Amino acid sequence: MVSVSLCMIVKNEEDVLGRCLDSAAELVDEIIIVDTGSTDSTREIAARYTDKIFDFPWRDDFAAARNESFSHAAMDYCLWLDADDVLLEEDQEKFRTLKEGLDPGVSVVMAPYHTGFDESGRVTFSYYRERLIKNRAGMHWVGAVHEVVPPVGKVLYGDFAVTHRKTRPSDPDRNLRIYQAQLDAGEALEPRHQFYYGRELYYHKRWEEALEVFERFLEEGRGWVENNIDACCHCAYCHKELGRERAALESLLRTFAYDLPRAEVCCEIGRWFFQKERFRQAAYWYTLALACAREDRRGGFISPDCYGYLPCIQLCVCYSRLGNQKKAEAFNELAAACKPDSPAVRHNRAIFQALSEETA
Repeated sequence: MVSVSLCMIVKNEEDVLGRCLDSAAELVDEIIIVDTGSTDSTREIAARYTDKIFDFPWRDDFAAARNESFSHAAMDYCLWLDADDVLLEEDQEKFRTLKEGLDPGVSVVMAPYHTGFDESGRVTFSYYRERLIKNRAGMHWVGAVHEVVPPVGKVLYGDFAVTHRKTRPSDPDRNLRIYQAQLDAGEALEPRHQFYYGRELYYHKRWEEALEVFERFLEEGRGWVENNIDACCHCAYCHKELGRERAALESLLRTFAYDLPRAEVCCEIGRWFFQKERFRQAAYWYTLALACAREDRRGGFISPDCYGYLPCIQLCVCYSRLGNQKKAEAFNELAAACKPDSPAVRHNRAIFQALSEETA
């Protein structure tokens, strides 16, 4: 069986670090903690789990800090987690099974990262990340922010997931500040970081600047297909915020130049027509969303609701507005199969019951 070093970078994580380490400590063979300047009880909490705690002055470079944590690892593979991540019980068992049978020839294990949840705890946003990286195999973290490990060799897709459970907001300006400092220093952003810089501008409601960055990213034609599609979507969001409804739709349709339709995009187009009360066209796009194959291993951002619940509940409303109550009710029940406790499903059932009683 292969051995695993858990490698973490932390700073002022007293509220979540114990929770994270409780979920992972028994799965790994050593724990490496790199502290980048904690002033709370983070180090004391870490010391309950490991004596391998190292200082590393923070310099606005996540890749540098993560590479420092990996440099202390002595085991076959490095597992990275953030302090506000956890391995749920079912994922602990899946990780244990993978570890026991992992082929030592595997260089990188990709695993789902669950970062968005609904009111019932169901996953609403997920994507694959490199999670287990073979030690001393020539792979390193790159990127001061939105850092990644470019994989080499054999890649395996694991079925254990890491769940991101924030308890407090992080510094909302940090990533943008790091990118801006790089640009001010005359550094050119490579395509992946152009994309993420555009997203940071969007999050900060700097719509016109974000559009300029995304358009330049797309025009240069060097981006990864999933980032290209997402960039088109963010162009649409920016245009919408700026009141350019037609341009927003055109940006969404532009995604089809890169690959087959994604359910997430079809739902956005459906919403565009729905908000215009063009329910027949909206129904077309929501129906197409249901026909899209969900392929998490493409590596893009996945919104699971777009592959079931969301188009079904919207098709219920569309067909109700189009006067086809039987079809509307059928789609409401399909939505219920996805989310039995949905308040929207219950609300719609009450409406259908009232209509039935009126016509009885």
